[in-house]
Amino acid sequence: MRTTPTLSLLALLAVLSLTLTACGGGTTGGSAPAAKSVILITPNPAGTNSFLQLSVKGAEAAAKEIGASFKLYESKDPTSIAQNVDAAVRARPTVIVGVSFSFDDVFATVPKQHPDQQFLQIDSCAKNQAANLTCVSFKEHEAAYLTGIEAGLLSKSGKIGVVVPIDSPFIHRWTDPFIAGAKAVNPKVTGTTLYVGGNTPFSDPARAKSQAQVLTGQGADVVAAFASGGNQGVFEAAATAHAKSFGVDINQCPQSAGTVIDNALKHVDVAESAAIKDIAAGKTGGVKVYGLAEGGVGVNALRDDLASSQCTVASSPEIVAKVKQVRDDIVAGKVAVADPLAG
Repeated sequence: MRTTPTLSLLALLAVLSLTLTACGGGTTGGSAPAAKSVILITPNPAGTNSFLQLSVKGAEAAAKEIGASFKLYESKDPTSIAQNVDAAVRARPTVIVGVSFSFDDVFATVPKQHPDQQFLQIDSCAKNQAANLTCVSFKEHEAAYLTGIEAGLLSKSGKIGVVVPIDSPFIHRWTDPFIAGAKAVNPKVTGTTLYVGGNTPFSDPARAKSQAQVLTGQGADVVAAFASGGNQGVFEAAATAHAKSFGVDINQCPQSAGTVIDNALKHVDVAESAAIKDIAAGKTGGVKVYGLAEGGVGVNALRDDLASSQCTVASSPEIVAKVKQVRDDIVAGKVAVADPLAG
């Protein structure tokens, strides 16, 4: 019996379909390369928070370099952090990035529950670190110590202060070394720390300003603004009281020219971008630590562009020289800056 043309065509298509499936040539086959993607989750809206802005910059830059898409999930509290992490896991990106110690709890469990998903924590590391969790941390206490050196040399009243978001062991990495650095060059200096607190301690300029006003009212002529998104409030209070201040993470001197002495810099974007690229290349796990020796932290006084920074320390070459000397001593191990997190 002769086969009809229609049946012959169907048989041929069936054979071709089986062949393509066996070779993995279909568009839904297992060999189709998965699209690269990076999801960054912040503990608070990036807004005016310079630290979080740097984390967005670093993740976006890395995503572009590795040819990946980028998505930003902004949280507002622990509950939304957990929800964003859950949503990110379901999206199955190349890497999920969580920023700050706010992810310590969720990253202590979720990476272990999803061993095939890569995670990156910036600026902290969950305890009992999972093999698929990479961590990047900084020796911010070294940078804070250098700003303290400047504060101790510049304060005329001998009273200095610092405004920070909350009272936590990690935050003491900024406050304690700042005061210790000042005392290292002027033992008579007294330092006071006040906390922003409230519902949004990392992004509350009004409350930060109020605390700075308390400090200047007590006679502090140098008030460090280590209050994240609240720093502008500290700058305003310092300027009104004819006091000086310090910024954090990036060069904030232009935000209040003539008021900001220098900044405790943390090159989050550079370190984060490098870590994301390593993960995409298959180099995962472990903890990468960036301090003065690695160029991960510093102050504007150490930078080649100090003259154009608008930081007031630029007009004090003797203080710049002292900062460079102390930086060299720290890197050489001659000066040890106590790490409050180390106990």
